[in-house]
Formats: sequence, C-alpha cells, structure tokens
Amino acid sequence: MLLQRILLRSFNCARSQRLSLNVKHACQINLDYFHTKANWSKQRFYSSDANDKDLICSVGTIGHVDHGKTTLTAAITKYLSEKDKNCKYVSYDEIDRAPEEKARGITINIAHIGYRTKKRRYAHTDCPGHLDFIKNMISGASQMDGAILIVAATDGPMPQTIEHLLLAKQVGVKEIIVYINKADLVDEEVLDLVDLEIRELLDDFGFDSENSPVIRGSALLSLKGDTSNYGTPSVQNLLDAMDSYFSPPKRDYTSPFILPCDNLFNVPGRGTVVVGTVKRGIIKKGAEAELIGFDERIKTVLSDVQIFQKSVPEAPAGENVGVLLRGVKINTVRRGMWVVPRGSQKFSNHYEAQLYLLNTSEGGRHRPLGKNGYCSIMYCSTWNIYTRVDFILPDGQNMLMPGEQATCRLTLLDCMPILMGQTFTIREQKCTVATGIITAVHDRVEFDKRKMNEIKIPGVNA
Repeated sequence: MLLQRILLRSFNCARSQRLSLNVKHACQINLDYFHTKANWSKQRFYSSDANDKDLICSVGTIGHVDHGKTTLTAAITKYLSEKDKNCKYVSYDEIDRAPEEKARGITINIAHIGYRTKKRRYAHTDCPGHLDFIKNMISGASQMDGAILIVAATDGPMPQTIEHLLLAKQVGVKEIIVYINKADLVDEEVLDLVDLEIRELLDDFGFDSENSPVIRGSALLSLKGDTSNYGTPSVQNLLDAMDSYFSPPKRDYTSPFILPCDNLFNVPGRGTVVVGTVKRGIIKKGAEAELIGFDERIKTVLSDVQIFQKSVPEAPAGENVGVLLRGVKINTVRRGMWVVPRGSQKFSNHYEAQLYLLNTSEGGRHRPLGKNGYCSIMYCSTWNIYTRVDFILPDGQNMLMPGEQATCRLTLLDCMPILMGQTFTIREQKCTVATGIITAVHDRVEFDKRKMNEIKIPGVNA
C-alpha cells in the first residue's frame, strides 16, 4: 500500500512539473511591479474591537477545490474563540452560506473573517478553489498581504494549486505559508514527498521555498477538538507562523483615499451602502466623494463610515469598511466602481501595459496572438470588463507567441479606474492567458462599442 502511494505521489509530481514548466520565467516578468493590493468581498465576520489601533494584516486561504480551505478557516476561528471570548467562532456553514454553496459543497463567493492573535489583527479571505469561480479567487487574492496555501496530503498539488500560486504571485503576494491538510490520512513518507513537491513549486514561482513554513495537520480534527499533533496544535502552529513569518504590511495613508466597491446593498430608510477595503489614504465621515467607473462619475457625500458594524469618524488604508452614500440610488452603482475624493482620480478606457502571454505548460494558449484586435475579459482590482488588446511589436513581427512578452495598448469597453503599476489578468473561457502591468494612461478613445474589432489607434494599428 505504501509503495502504491509513493508511486501515486511520483505520478502527481511529474504531472505538476509538466504544468509548472517554465512558470518561473512567467513569474519573473516585472515581478518588482506586481505589488498592488486591492479589494474585498461581501461576506464579513469580525471578532476584533473597532477601536483597535494596531495594523491589520490581510491574509487568505488559497488552493485546489476540496483541499480544506473553508474547513481550516472555520478551525482557526473555533480555536481562537476557545482562547478569547472576544473572538467569534464562524462555522463552515456560516462561511459557505449561499444556497448553491451548500448544495454543491464548495466555496463560490469569497468570504471575510476577522480575528486576532496575541500579536496581530487579521482580515482573512476564504477563496474558492473551483475552476468555475477563479474570477472570485482573483478578487480575493489581490487584497492579500500574505497567503496560506492549503494542499491535501491525499492529493498533493493539483491544477488549481498551481494556478492559485501563479495568480497570487502576479497580484503581489510575496509570502506563503503552507498547510498540508488531511495529514492524518497518509503515512509520514507520503507527507515528506508532498512537502518536497510543494517546496519545489514555491521555488518555481519565486517564493522563498527554504524559509516558507510548512505546517502538517488536519483542519477537520481540529474542528472536532482533537488534541493530537495533527489537531488543534497544528492550528496553533499555523497562527504562530503567521505572526512570525508574515511581514507587517506597508500602507499609504497620505494619498487621496481609494475604496474599490466589492459589494453594495440598500439599507431601507438610509440609502446605498458600498462595501470594500480602503486601498490607500484615510476615508472620513462627511467627505465629499464620487463614484467612478463604467463611464460614470457620480457625486456623493459619505454620510457614514462603519468598521465592524460600528460607526467611526475615519478608516485608514487596509480596513474593510461600509460607507453610506448620500443621494445615490443602488441601481446606479456597480461592483468595481471606486469611491474617491471628487476630481482626484483620472480614469480612461485606453491604457498602455507590459503584457506576458502564458504558454501551454503554464496553462495558457496553444496558439499565438495576432498583432491587432485580440478581445477577451480583463480582470483588475474588483472589476472585469471586455477589452481589446493591440500589441506594439518590432517591424516584421505580426504575432506574439506563448511565452513571450510585449508592450500593448488596452482599449476597454468602458472607462475604468486603474493606477500606474497596477497588475491585471486576461482570461478567456476558463483559462488565464496573460498577465500584465499598467505602464501609462492615455486619453479616452471614442468608438462604437458594437464594433470593437474596428477600432483604429494612431501609431498602433492606424
């Protein structure tokens, strides 16, 4: 039986090597610029006091479907709730509470749970692992300061393990802690093989494979209160690793505030509330602001600001907040819009970027892209939109091959807010085909939205 498991691990290792071949090259494309953090999501649970002044660290669980991300998240809150009466236990069913999530037994939407250890406050994002909901994972990962990679010992690294690592690297996550889940179901020799395979993957993606903590445990045993090494002690080991390994996040408190909208709802008798994480600056109650995005610029006043469902006079970068917008109807607001001070942020439908086209071993395209007129969906911050890509290639070169990078112009269906140096992802169907970084903002391009294939850009395709 042990020999069969080792052979299975060897097979999975070879498969992962094929999937991750040349991924190190992909991750080295302008990695110094892949640092922008963003957004948040719509399910929120908190256990810390709103008046805490210590810095909040955004972390999250990533990994393949059914490897135990949500179970581990619930196990963390249960363990802490038994240590601290101010910490709330958030059960598995509370995290995956949507009817479809309950019916299918998988995470679809990203959920946010707040908790604190003895050393730090954490905002924890539980990301979906299923391929069908990778866009929600992108939204979740883009806000993380550090990530917890969950790998089931019974499977080892799987396709979404690899894609999540790639996407996490591209949105600027620099530090990874690994939790090998279901460790009680395999032999020690198999755990050693999984550990080795994971460290090789971390090295391929440019993470610190030697110093990244790897914790072995069972989230399910911990939830059941098991005190063996793979039970509650493994969760304590994970929390200790988070406190010591994740670097304190750097926040920009001086620039004009930006609040990307990740969710919105209507409060009867009060108005529209936008939920998200303050990307930079300090957002204050009573501030004059505007919503920008999707060709709209809507003026408003921030009537109320709440953290942990408590009204506060202000909220700094990194805090997950809800803001009440005066005079704004909910049907005029869309997820992906930004709340900013009036006139502080330029937004356009035309940008310049450096783009890398993933090859087949990285999960990308099999065929090259033509020089002009490639259209697909662009994911950035909390929004995604139909986008045309035109490459700026050397004379005589008419296509971009998988594995190559080039300067390009992005023409978006609508004007959207983007910051210089912000990263983005291009996906078609269920495949990530390209990643890039914004290098310039150009003036708006006027065109018939029904005929994006006919757009003419001076100096590029005209």
